[in-house]
Amino acid sequence: MTTPTAITAHYTGEERSKRIFAIVGASSGNLVEWFDFYVYAFCAIYFAPAFFPSDNPTVQLVNTAGVFAAGFLMRPIGGWIFGRLADKHGRKNSMLISILMMCFGSLLIACLPTYNSIGVWAPILLLFARLLQGLSVGGEYGTTATYMSEVALKGQRGFFASFQYVTLIGGQLLAVSLVVILQQFLSEDELRAYGWRIPFVVGACAALISLYLRRSLKETSSKEMRENKDAGSISALFRDHKAAFITVLGYTAGGSLIFYTFTTYMQKYLVNTAGMPAKTASYIMTGALFLYMCMQPLFGMLADKIGRRNSMLWFGALGTLCTVPILLSLKSVSSPFMAFVLITVALAIVSFYTSISGLVKAEMFPPEVRALGVGLAYAVANAIFGGSAEYVALSLKAVGMENSFYWYVTVMMAVAFLFSLRLPKQAKYLHHDL
Repeated sequence: MTTPTAITAHYTGEERSKRIFAIVGASSGNLVEWFDFYVYAFCAIYFAPAFFPSDNPTVQLVNTAGVFAAGFLMRPIGGWIFGRLADKHGRKNSMLISILMMCFGSLLIACLPTYNSIGVWAPILLLFARLLQGLSVGGEYGTTATYMSEVALKGQRGFFASFQYVTLIGGQLLAVSLVVILQQFLSEDELRAYGWRIPFVVGACAALISLYLRRSLKETSSKEMRENKDAGSISALFRDHKAAFITVLGYTAGGSLIFYTFTTYMQKYLVNTAGMPAKTASYIMTGALFLYMCMQPLFGMLADKIGRRNSMLWFGALGTLCTVPILLSLKSVSSPFMAFVLITVALAIVSFYTSISGLVKAEMFPPEVRALGVGLAYAVANAIFGGSAEYVALSLKAVGMENSFYWYVTVMMAVAFLFSLRLPKQAKYLHHDL
């Protein structure tokens, strides 16, 4: 990782403007991808009866959750396919295909006939659309992280790379905000009849706008790199960069677990464990996620000052020491404000990682296998540890061992700290690429 004494490179005003536009273009697609991916979760309660007819609403939600999980499990495949595509045929081409696939998936869901119209084909086509979206979002992370790290201004790479998570969190916030707006203007029956389709149409249209922005991006990979016999090769990745892949996998496992613990699972935790009303929990999490989004550039700037390796070590150390106390305090908290403060503190700790996670991963691999290494390692760790966070937490709570989950997260944070010790003090790759 770059050292705290890294010198900021000098750029002309035109070059600086071009690179900033490239960051905006790349991150816009990231926002759209995550908006489309999470709209499904927020709208499921309304469209579940249309695809899974049952007298039991819980059965309907379980079925829609299963389709959501299937999309999650497609991420490693997406990380591999799009990582190879980005290394072999260019970052720009990979990002264009990724956003087109997400657009098609959203449009397909928006236009799907219901079970009453086409029978069992309705849930089958819904599953197909989610598999496409899972592939797309699985490939989006690695390619976008790679592109943004390669185009970011030297000496300010932490700051510019942080916008990947600004848009990731922003996509989630926009998704839930749109659903809340629809709830104000449409009745429950209207939302179930047709209102749930509107966010998917919005997502598809936004993807087309992002596609337009990405078409004008400059390719960061060279022709020589793309023609390298090892470009996008998974065998070359594990032959020559196995240690880097394992390191990235190690700290991403803890990073993904604690991220999903304090974002997607936390709302349920406040309701089921702390006993707060669902609406209050929603307000707390919306405010906390907004602050979390705003933190990313600040922690990215901090990493530019103290070094990426030091940021990762602070993340691992604070996560190990503070996870149990924060979750135990939240368990018995009665004040919504105190819950908000505790969750914000937890998300500040997570920000040491999320603000620079894509950049730290990108610096571990040479350009010919960079997108593949970043995307595949992230997707595997995310699918196993991030995707299972809520399931593990609820399962342990069901058998009366909820506190064990706190220690599970703590152990994984200690693992992240140990793997962060393996990070070099000076980046071996990327620092001299551009």
